[in-house]
Amino acid sequence: MTQSPRHFLTLLDLEPDEAMSLLRRAIELKRLRAEGADYLPLAHRTLAMVFEKSSTRTRVSFEAGMAQLGGHALFLSPRDTQLGRGEPIEDSARVLSRMVDAVMIRTFDQGLVERFAAHSRVPVINGLTDRFHPCQLLADMQTFLEHRGSIRGRRVAYVGDGNNMCHSYINAARLFDFELRIACPADFEPDADVLQAAADRCDIVRDPRVAAKDADLVVTDVWASMGQESEQDARAAVFEPFRVDAAVMAAARPDALFMHCLPAHRGEEVSAEVIDGPQSVVWDEAENRLHAQKALLELLILGGPR
Repeated sequence: MTQSPRHFLTLLDLEPDEAMSLLRRAIELKRLRAEGADYLPLAHRTLAMVFEKSSTRTRVSFEAGMAQLGGHALFLSPRDTQLGRGEPIEDSARVLSRMVDAVMIRTFDQGLVERFAAHSRVPVINGLTDRFHPCQLLADMQTFLEHRGSIRGRRVAYVGDGNNMCHSYINAARLFDFELRIACPADFEPDADVLQAAADRCDIVRDPRVAAKDADLVVTDVWASMGQESEQDARAAVFEPFRVDAAVMAAARPDALFMHCLPAHRGEEVSAEVIDGPQSVVWDEAENRLHAQKALLELLILGGPR
């Protein structure tokens, strides 16, 4: 009997100890890369990358990651496949998963990724949906571990829209056991079901400085995500008080880190002095998408390090 594949659709597809092991493995793979080590465990393996949303970091990190592990990545857009011409997701999953070793999907609807995974013979990775962005959180948690050690028992402030990044930070609070304070406007809160599951670890406030008080990490995201461009002006007016600036960072601990998943808009969700300042680790965070996803691919395709 064929064993069911292991998927990564949200952070909660990992167990806490397993997640910490994955972060440590990502740091080890980063070291091996820096040393020029020849480590090719995914030779002759193929990752299909399905993009309905455009990307810089997701595409480059997965494609480069597969190459560095000895494998190959295929870029598929709706213009290039039957997915864009109405083929049922279930049929696409059945066909693709007979030809490749894993599938990464970056799209709008979380339900699409879940339907694809339900009919796939190989691991499916959520590269981003409107509901969750779990791969980014692996990179964020790796970055904190590198700079400050374990995030367990720490305080994190998330400032901005209750979007996929906010949802993923809520899941991270559960998985990695930290306190999360969310500062967002009243009509832009995270989904109630996601928040309720982490009610013992998460609070919502309306003042970014209150959220950031004594925080070890301050995080933000764009005010209008992909697909919300028509709302940009209206959102800018609502989110103006939710900018992460020097005053917000001053409320955090003196050694607090700042993170942003990028792309960033200086002068909107974050001031230039913060994102380009000494507490910002956004470039390490961006690079760590590569290493964290390599560790994830190794886990899902091979079951762990070889």
